[in-house]
Amino acid sequence: MEAKDIKLTKLAKCAGCGAKVGAGVLAKLLEGIRVHHDPNLLVGFDKSDDASVYKISDELALVQTVDFFPPIADDPYLFGQIAATNALSDVYAMGGEPKLCLNIMAIPESMPMEAVHALLRGGYDKVYEAGALITGGHSIHDDEPKYGLAVTGFVHPDKILTNSGAKPGDVLLLTKPIGIGVLSTAKKVDMLSEENEALMYRMMTTLNKAARDAMVKYDVHACTDVTGFGLLGHAYEMATGSDTTITLHVDAIDLIPEALELARMGFLPAGMYRNRTFAEMGVDAGDVELAKQDLLYDPQTAGGLMIAVAEQDADALYAELQKTVPSAQRIGTVASYEGGKRIILR
Repeated sequence: MEAKDIKLTKLAKCAGCGAKVGAGVLAKLLEGIRVHHDPNLLVGFDKSDDASVYKISDELALVQTVDFFPPIADDPYLFGQIAATNALSDVYAMGGEPKLCLNIMAIPESMPMEAVHALLRGGYDKVYEAGALITGGHSIHDDEPKYGLAVTGFVHPDKILTNSGAKPGDVLLLTKPIGIGVLSTAKKVDMLSEENEALMYRMMTTLNKAARDAMVKYDVHACTDVTGFGLLGHAYEMATGSDTTITLHVDAIDLIPEALELARMGFLPAGMYRNRTFAEMGVDAGDVELAKQDLLYDPQTAGGLMIAVAEQDADALYAELQKTVPSAQRIGTVASYEGGKRIILR
């Protein structure tokens, strides 16, 4: 078998960030594990953040994360790019800059060496685009291919962004469109248009570097990348962690039109149902159409950043993002929590 003949997605039971363990299940798995306290550990696994942060000095903190998943594209080079883009995103979401990366790879013994090489080259190219280095890694044989990175970055200890720092009055901005999980589900059964297949891959290989570089200039209080838990799952984590209420204006969210039509037809990934189970108890959906709700629970692979920025800086950051990110959106606001649902859809 030649590299060009291999269909990586046929070797995987689930794809991309749709393979993530559900947020509710993950919380139960971590329940009761004792957390060792270290005054220099600024962010650990006891929080629902994208990466851990350890203070090295008054001027430097280490940001560390790891992310890998099964193929979401048949082309090995493209899969490598997507997986690397997704892994690097966690450091950007914390306000950090990626510096060092390690490959994590599982490959079937039957996978052609040319395909393995292309996969690794895809990862290397995205890491170098980010201004970081791949310095090694670890690989094993497995019937199902998987690829990703362990990423180390740097951030100033006083400029760390978490998903639990949103404040009443903040404006929520988003930097990529929503619907990637639905599109990838349709792609598996050849129901996706060529135009939106190209859009899907372009979004999943666009680094969140430009969004990060813009937001650190402003008074941003919280940030997370929208990935496997969907927009509503990540928004629910932000609202809960910040002890706030988030109102999302659904018509302001860039829902990919073909993804919405496919959702209406029932092309929904399994991860959407897991995300709904996790978050819907905290969501007041109002009269929002069910298919639009489904897209808001849709797991995104290498999704955009959701940024909670102070109201006085919102216009300036929004204007800058419009020039630098795939889809700048002003999607909602943050308010004090007065009881009831954490997320309000309007």
